[in-house]
Amino acid sequence: MRVIAGKYRGHPLRSLGGTDIRPTSDRLRETLFNVLTAGNPGALEGRVWLDLFAGTGAVGIEALSRGAKLAYFVETSASAAKLIEQNLQSLGIVDGYKILRDDLSGVIWRLQREHFAADVVFLDPPYRMRHAYEETLTALADSSLVWAMSLVVAEHEKKFDPGDEFGSLGRIRKLAQGNAALSFYRIGGRPELSEHDARRGWNQRP
Repeated sequence: MRVIAGKYRGHPLRSLGGTDIRPTSDRLRETLFNVLTAGNPGALEGRVWLDLFAGTGAVGIEALSRGAKLAYFVETSASAAKLIEQNLQSLGIVDGYKILRDDLSGVIWRLQREHFAADVVFLDPPYRMRHAYEETLTALADSSLVWAMSLVVAEHEKKFDPGDEFGSLGRIRKLAQGNAALSFYRIGGRPELSEHDARRGWNQRP
């Protein structure tokens, strides 16, 4: 596992043994960031990133590598949180991030008190925790952590559909790759973007 592009391109990232952590594959991570930067390589410059169920931290680290100014890594596992810190340290990243060890409700309460709002939210619960998708997407829709221009991305099994709408969040796009898939949501989103709209970029109004 490695950083795909940007400042830390090619640097290896560590993972943990066993099945508790399932890192987003390099290929799927590359697909995700190709979508986010389509037509604008600097699309992540200065952005604020929220990485939920962060695992190894690979996705948030990729965002930092590509210019995000701040990444919050949320992970309840002590061993995973330590691994994220180790991966950040191995790259010499000393600021521009926070690691939060709390459950979803605690994180939302804390970040709302800090008046935090994310440009991109990425969530990747363990695939067996299917209930976590509805809980997390609904909680995000009811919070102030996402705003009109935020993009929420959920990684899930290809054979599992997390759903089209969660309160104000609507799915705008779905991409499948191998056994995995990415669903993209935004406030007031409408069903599947046309190819023309998809090419316009995530950070432009539909």
